Amino acid sequence: MQRSTRQSPYKVRLVVDQIRGLSVNDALALLKFSKKHAATEVEKVLSSAVANAEDAARRDGRSLDVDRLYVIHAIVNEGPKLKRFTPAAMGRATPVQKRTSHVEIVVAEKEGR
Repeated sequence: MQRSTRQSPYKVRLVVDQIRGLSVNDALALLKFSKKHAATEVEKVLSSAVANAEDAARRDGRSLDVDRLYVIHAIVNEGPKLKRFTPAAMGRATPVQKRTSHVEIVVAEKEGR
């Protein structure tokens, strides 16, 4: 999970929707060559989720095959908005909302051989 990513949830969701349900290797390859700025942030979250799964398996004494992991759950929620103002005509100020995102990715190992 990554909280308060400085990009709008709409833009991050475009990337997350592409990797949902894919194997981890396919998802990382897709993110590596994506032109979207959000892909680098999502790639960090995905690699962190894989490392967390490996660590949890090591602590429990289980064996984990990283090549069998896939993205089971991937969502993007809206984070807190940064409220700013920009100058407008006739001495006024117009509000600007700089949106942030919370990215959440869960990986699991495929059952069966």
